[in-house]
Amino acid sequence: MASEILASNLNLKPGVCVRIVGDVLPDAKSFRLNLGKDHENLALHFNPRFDCFDDTNVIVCNSRQEGSWGAEQRETSFPFLPGSQVEVCFAFEGSHFTVRLPDGSEFKFPNRLNLDTINFLEANGDFKLRSVNFD
Repeated sequence: MASEILASNLNLKPGVCVRIVGDVLPDAKSFRLNLGKDHENLALHFNPRFDCFDDTNVIVCNSRQEGSWGAEQRETSFPFLPGSQVEVCFAFEGSHFTVRLPDGSEFKFPNRLNLDTINFLEANGDFKLRSVNFD
């Protein structure tokens, strides 16, 4: 069964790495990991899609400001398998996020909202959360 977590008032400053470990469900279609100010203001929306919204095996990243989505950034490196345990790390670098995937590959996503603090974390979808660490 999928789990959902919502955390607020985190007060995470640049330099922190948010390390999320969880299990991708065997019949996964997609899951979402969000970081930002609140639900309407997401500095990073991370959405691996196995088979969802006419997308197959692609990571869609985006930002959301005052409830409006920005331009999608699509990553074709897709090291996720249904039924596997994964670890994803989001390094908050101030001007951008460095996202480290389970296979060790990385990509960057800009901090379009120019947030200096991350106060909100949300995980949901076809994903069973095991742990969240802030390094």
